[in-house]
Amino acid sequence: MKKLRLLPVFITILIITAGLLTVSATRDFRLARNMDIFFSMIREISIFYVDETDPEKLIERGISGVLEGLDPYTTYIPESEKENFATMTTGRYGGVGALIRQVGDHVVIIEPYENFPAQKAGLRSGDIIVDINGESAKGKLVNEVSEMLKGQPGSSISIIVKREAENGLVTKELIREEIRINNVTWAGTVTDGVGYIQLNGFTENAHREVREALDRLKKESNITSLILDVRGNPGGLLMEAVSVTNLFVNKGEDIVSTRGKVRQWDQTYRARNNPADTEIPLVVLTGRSSASAAEIVAGAMQDLDRGVVVGQRTFGKGLIQTTRQLSYDAQLKITTAKYYTPSGRCIQARDFSDDGATAAIPDSLINEFRTKNGRVVYDGGGIMPDVPVEEDRPSALLVNLYTQNHIFNYATLYASRNPEIPPARDFVLSDNDYRDFVEYLEQNNFEYQTQTEANFRQLVGTAKRENYYEHAESLFTELKERIKHDKAGDFKVYRKEINRLLEEEIVSRYYYQKGRVEASIKGDPHIDKALEILQNKQLYDSMLDGSVVAAR
Repeated sequence: MKKLRLLPVFITILIITAGLLTVSATRDFRLARNMDIFFSMIREISIFYVDETDPEKLIERGISGVLEGLDPYTTYIPESEKENFATMTTGRYGGVGALIRQVGDHVVIIEPYENFPAQKAGLRSGDIIVDINGESAKGKLVNEVSEMLKGQPGSSISIIVKREAENGLVTKELIREEIRINNVTWAGTVTDGVGYIQLNGFTENAHREVREALDRLKKESNITSLILDVRGNPGGLLMEAVSVTNLFVNKGEDIVSTRGKVRQWDQTYRARNNPADTEIPLVVLTGRSSASAAEIVAGAMQDLDRGVVVGQRTFGKGLIQTTRQLSYDAQLKITTAKYYTPSGRCIQARDFSDDGATAAIPDSLINEFRTKNGRVVYDGGGIMPDVPVEEDRPSALLVNLYTQNHIFNYATLYASRNPEIPPARDFVLSDNDYRDFVEYLEQNNFEYQTQTEANFRQLVGTAKRENYYEHAESLFTELKERIKHDKAGDFKVYRKEINRLLEEEIVSRYYYQKGRVEASIKGDPHIDKALEILQNKQLYDSMLDGSVVAAR
C-alpha cells in the first residue's frame, strides 16, 4: 500500500523532469540553430558581398550587438585587452608611471607618479610627448601612446618631450618598472586627533593599505576618530570591499549578500577576520560617483550603525560581475548577481532587464528597511547619506578655464618660474599670483560663454528660423546686453573657487598626487561637516542610535 501511495509522487517527478528536459532540449536546439544561421550568414557575406569584408570585424560587431541588449557592465574582453583588464583588477602594470592626456594632436604628461621611472627621470607635468623609441607620437591617440609606454619591467625606453619653458626638446632614458597604483592615495590628519584616509579604488590589497594607514595614524598622530573618503571611488573587487569593512566591524558580522539566477552566486559574505578597530568614531564620505564596492562599504557601515555617512547619494551600482573564460584566451565579464546590504537593500539605481533599455527605479517600488539600531534606510537608488552635503556646481568660468587647459598650463608655467613652494597644506596663491594668472589669460586671448549666453544664442537661432526675430529685434538686442557677462567682475566673484583649483594643480607639480589631496582638504565642505559630527560625541552617538535625524 505504501508503494502504491508513493507511485503518484514518482509519476509527478518524472513528468516534471521530462518537462524540464524538453524545455532545456528545445532551448539548446534553438540556440544551436540560430548560431548555425549566424555563422552561415557570416560565411556568405565573406564570399559573396560585393566589397571586401573582414570576418573578424563582422563577428566583433555581432558580439557587440548581443551585449548591447544587456547591462553596460557585461563586456567582452578579447585576448588583446587581457592585460589592460588585469591592470584594472590588480592595479599593476609594466611601464613608466605617468598620467597622460590627449591635447589636440599630441599626448601630454599630466602627472608623473611619485618614485616611479617618469618622475625619477625628471619628466614633468606639461611635457608634450614627441617621440618614443624612435617612433613619432604626433597624431597618435592617448591609448596608442599608453601602449607604447608600457612594457616588461626592466626594459629600456627612450622618450623625447617638448618642454615649453625650455623652448626645446628634451630626451629621457628610462627603465620600465612594475607600476602599482595605490588604493590609498593619501592618509594624514585634517586636525588634531582626526585622521583621514582617501580610498580611491578596490584593487588587490586595498584592505591592507587601509589597515597600514590606520595603524600609522594611530601610532604617529594618536588619532581618536577617522574620516574614510570614498568620493569618486568607482569600486573594484568585492572581497576587498568585504575586507575593508571587516577592519571596522566584529568578526562574523554580515557585510553583503549576493543573489543571482544560478544558485552558486547566492552567497553571504561575513567578516572573517579580527577587526582593526570597532570603536573609533567613523565618518564615511560619499559622492555621486562612489559606486559598486564603495557602496558596499558605505552601505554596510550605515546598516550596521558603525559610522555616519556624509555627502551625496551614491551612484547606485548594485550588480556583481564575474569573469568567465572563453575560447582562445578571451574573457567575458558578466553580471551574475545583485548585491544586498546587511539590512536587505539592493541599491541598484537603474533597471536593465528590458533588453538593455535603462530606466530609473520608480518611487513606487522603493522600499523601507531598518538598520541594526532601527534607523530607516531605503533601497532603489544608491546609498542615501545620513547627512547630505550639497555639491557645489562649478561656474561656467571655472569649467571653461579647466576644459581649455588654462588651469593646467598656468600651473606648469608657475612651476617653471618657482623652484619650490611651502608644504602642500600651507601653500596659498597670493594676490600677485592671481593677478598674474588673469594677465596670462589675457595674453592667451581667453574667452568663454556663460550657460545663459549659450541658451540665448539658441533662442536667437530658433527665433530666426521661425521668423520671429525681425519682429522683436530690439528686444533681443536689449536682452543680449543685459545678460552679457562682465569678465573682470567674474574673476572677482569666482576667485575663491578658481584659487582652490589653481592651488591644487600647482601643488601637484611639487608634491604629486599626495600633495594634491592634502591641498584639497582646505575648505572642503564635506570634511567640515564630518569634523562637526566627529568633534561632538553626543551628536555622533545620537545619529547612530536614531534619536537625531539630520535635516535633508
